[in-house]
Amino acid sequence: MAGIDSTVPSPAHTVAPAQAASGASAVPPPNPPGVVLQDRLAGWVSDLTTLHELTERLARTDTLAEALEELLRAGSALVGARRGLVVLEPADGLGPDTTIGLGLARADLGHIETVPRSAMSYGKILDGLPGGDGEIAEPDLLAEAKLDPRHREVAARLGYAASYALPLSTDAAGRLGAAVWLYDEPAEPAERQRHLVGLYTRYATEHLARLLEVERTRACLRTMAEELLPSRLPRMAGVQLAARHRTGPRGGGDWYDALPLPDAALGLAVGSVTGSGPSAIAAMGRLRASLRAYAVMEGEDPVAVLSDLELLLRLTEPARSATALFAYCEPALRKITLAGAGHTPPLLIGDRRTEFVETSVSAPLGMLSCWEAPSVELTAEAGETVLLYTDGLLHRTGDPTDRAFSRLHAAAAGVPRAIRHDPDAVVDHVLRTVLPGGLDQADSEEDVVLLAARFE
Repeated sequence: MAGIDSTVPSPAHTVAPAQAASGASAVPPPNPPGVVLQDRLAGWVSDLTTLHELTERLARTDTLAEALEELLRAGSALVGARRGLVVLEPADGLGPDTTIGLGLARADLGHIETVPRSAMSYGKILDGLPGGDGEIAEPDLLAEAKLDPRHREVAARLGYAASYALPLSTDAAGRLGAAVWLYDEPAEPAERQRHLVGLYTRYATEHLARLLEVERTRACLRTMAEELLPSRLPRMAGVQLAARHRTGPRGGGDWYDALPLPDAALGLAVGSVTGSGPSAIAAMGRLRASLRAYAVMEGEDPVAVLSDLELLLRLTEPARSATALFAYCEPALRKITLAGAGHTPPLLIGDRRTEFVETSVSAPLGMLSCWEAPSVELTAEAGETVLLYTDGLLHRTGDPTDRAFSRLHAAAAGVPRAIRHDPDAVVDHVLRTVLPGGLDQADSEEDVVLLAARFE
């Protein structure tokens, strides 16, 4: 089995001695060698089967949090403990750092963290203190005269009397963290249990190292995408703005922008670049920066802005396409002129109407030799909100397109009147209603962007 050393110590199993014949007082003869060998082989097969099942379950985890929880559960079964915790703290200092418990509430973990780090077995492992270079068994904590008083108090409060800790380290990645299992009564794992959990932990650590690199890459992509988007939205008289952005695990090309323009105007834009990963993020950054320049020069004509953007995309990104929507807003008049290229229509939300803005059907940028589509003008009433969004919001629902649009319309129509004056509350309500049950936060291949402008 890959990653597992099949050398397992001789099992402690024995065959029960045959009962002596009635009335005989002689000691029963020893088991034949063949029976003992069969017993040992049965033990080895049982151990290898258990390890195989546990490692298979671990291999099916695809996030760092899931893998840490599975490590705790499997280790608990192997060493015979009911509770435990794993502390992830990579030695290179690049994170992520986290603590996950099994059978321990968040408050319990907080109590444990109040114990001086050097007094805890995981602290000795993580900080490289004497005795922390391997397993640490503490079979009877409360009987140890040198036990830190705070540790004694926490152990008594949480009801654990013994612990067994193992380092999580690899030759390539170095030390990643430490796992600790807690016993309710004085106890420690037997030699056979230690050997099995050691084999499992070595495999688990290699798996954690791979997931750690994936998590760091995802975090880097998320940071890149966020840095290429506005750090804050502008403040202008007559309009309030709010935005939400959710990035997929591989990083996508959805973006938004809001920029002040000459003559007290405001430019609003949302868009999506095909693909994912660093190349899509870079393309998104270039398009957004270019649109800002075009908007300053000719923002009052959204069609001209998108035409320039299409030409740039065709010359610099010939193998890529993009959707985009640009709106030129005059807050004092509550007048909006917009044009879209293959993009979803905006949604107008007010006390007396909730409706999609009718925009002309047009192809995405980069799909035709020359893009052009007519613009649309509309006037918002006082207190109405215009919601721009990317199609990732619809795709994340998993519904057919028409049903996803219906869900979005119902969510917007159902915004409570008490919060309609606050665009931040409006976008939060729409996001949670269209994507309930944590779908707005869960990893997805689809990015999500919402940009709301409420006119006063």
